[in-house]
Amino acid sequence: MLSTPTEPVVRDGGPPPAAAPRPHTQRYERPVLVAIAALAALLCLWGLDHSSFHGFYAAAVRSMTDNPVAFFFGSFDPRNTLTIDKLPGFLWPQALSALVFGFHPWALVLPQALEIVASVVLLHVVVRRWAGVSAGLLAAAFLALTPVTVGLGRSVTEDAPFVLLLLLAAEAVQRATERGRVVPLLLAGFWVGVAFQCKMLEAWAVLPALAATYLVAAPPSLRRRLRDLALAAAVMFAVSVSWMVAATLTPGSARPYLDGTTDNSAFGLVVGYNFLTRFHTVGVDAAGTGSVAPNESLRAAGSGPGMGDSVWKMFSPGLATQTGWLYPLAALGLVGGAVALWRRRPARTDRVLAGQVLWGVWLATFFFVFSFGSVTGHTYYMGVVAVALAAFAGAGVVRAWRAGLGGGPRAWVLPAALAANAAWCVVLTLWSPRFLPWSAPAAGALAVLALALTALRRRPRAARAGLAVGLAAALLVPAAWSASALSLRYNQPGSLARVGPTSHRSGNPLAQLDPAQQHLLGYLTAHRHGAEYLAAVPGWWSAAPYVISANADVMPMGGFTGRVPYPSSARFYRLLDSGRLRYVVLKRTDVRAAHRRGEHTLVGGLVRWTSDHCALVPAAAYDGSRDRAHRLYDCGPAHRRG
Repeated sequence: MLSTPTEPVVRDGGPPPAAAPRPHTQRYERPVLVAIAALAALLCLWGLDHSSFHGFYAAAVRSMTDNPVAFFFGSFDPRNTLTIDKLPGFLWPQALSALVFGFHPWALVLPQALEIVASVVLLHVVVRRWAGVSAGLLAAAFLALTPVTVGLGRSVTEDAPFVLLLLLAAEAVQRATERGRVVPLLLAGFWVGVAFQCKMLEAWAVLPALAATYLVAAPPSLRRRLRDLALAAAVMFAVSVSWMVAATLTPGSARPYLDGTTDNSAFGLVVGYNFLTRFHTVGVDAAGTGSVAPNESLRAAGSGPGMGDSVWKMFSPGLATQTGWLYPLAALGLVGGAVALWRRRPARTDRVLAGQVLWGVWLATFFFVFSFGSVTGHTYYMGVVAVALAAFAGAGVVRAWRAGLGGGPRAWVLPAALAANAAWCVVLTLWSPRFLPWSAPAAGALAVLALALTALRRRPRAARAGLAVGLAAALLVPAAWSASALSLRYNQPGSLARVGPTSHRSGNPLAQLDPAQQHLLGYLTAHRHGAEYLAAVPGWWSAAPYVISANADVMPMGGFTGRVPYPSSARFYRLLDSGRLRYVVLKRTDVRAAHRRGEHTLVGGLVRWTSDHCALVPAAAYDGSRDRAHRLYDCGPAHRRG
């Protein structure tokens, strides 16, 4: 099962092979791959009917199904007032799913589940071509059993399509590198450009890995390699900035205001708000890019022990328990592969060298970007790290197994690595000692048994049994954490990709109207009198229930952070004077905060002006229970003071 085909060597400067050598298909390969894909599908799709809405993204999807403008620009509300604070590409599959299946929570999660299953299969394809069939299958299994992977398949975040698109780019670069063909390289540039629509400049972090792979290992001359990379970069750049160009060329009056910006610019949204502000802790200032200041309360949310911006963040329990279970095995693949290549001194075009460059640069780039980028407790960023860890772990296990077949000291490398991995998993469980308490001692017992079987390595059956038990020891804890997602207690589909004891979420209060809001909506609908907006509300969190539950035409003021200068004071007053807007819904806490802090933000000033100059509608007019949480203000010309 762990055999590998021999490969002809192509010397530097020689012609490309007529057909790139590839591993032979093994009889067990397809059944095992189908089983792994089925396991990934089970972990991602189980309990899909119990999915919940994510307040911010679900409101945008509901609006995007309403009209083409909202779909293309990613409007948060159906009247195309504001966009979401990201590029909308990752929500396009969700909106299409909602159009096909209806606007249901599970319909919004389904695309991510299918994307993760496809990623698992595609990782097998890429690693298989690099390190053989067995390594590909192990890598796919490792990825499927990593908690963050399962979480992404059950989430509504942008990282599930992002991972798939980057894997598609890696596969295309791999084919381009084998034969020195430019067409697959251009396709890779296209995939990275599409990934840009999901994660913006983060997509470009994969470029060093893709470019280095082709530059180092492709057969053509250096001049042609550089030319090919330039062409691919042009394709990648054109696709990447296509949405930004469209948004820039579209008059502001014909599209929604771009959230996260002070100047309604795509540059401010992508470069400032969604990139430079992520590195404020290392002295980066985004003030001159048209970006609003980040919300520090949101930045701190979800942070935990060891979550400061440094390389140690990647080993903190908040991230490592979702992503880093395979660190020791991945290190085995990374270091062991580099040592093996150093000893063998292969030709530049060697496929194993190309794979080592691809995954090594991939892992190093994302590892350090996330170490110093402010991802706080958002573990869904780690999906691209999990891919590289799984690839190296799969290749490392296979390589170490083959090296140990001849006996001697090398025979203990793999058992020691598996035991070390099991020990690392046990250490991580100490942060949550009450969660699956049986898993740590079980993993330890299996590791001891695997080492005992290795002592009998002269017996082939014992050696193979030792390998199987060692893999079970290394995978038991992460597999148990991943399987916990089958319980709604530890992961509800529609959440933010965290699996395990820190994932407690039952529904979303922002996804539905409470009785008082229902009465208020009925009053606003009955007294609309042809207004474009039913009401204006401060912040997306106040608008989300009305959009998700009723697709209501409410105006969210201030965007995601509450600091976006939209609507401007002049536009707000024009809307009131023209009758396009009449009512403003405020919470009592909004009014108190605005008066206490003064007009430090535009929205705060509008809230203060509304409470001072508009007529308060008695709660009895729209809710017999006299709503104590909300205040409805009539700002029509006949009801204003001063």
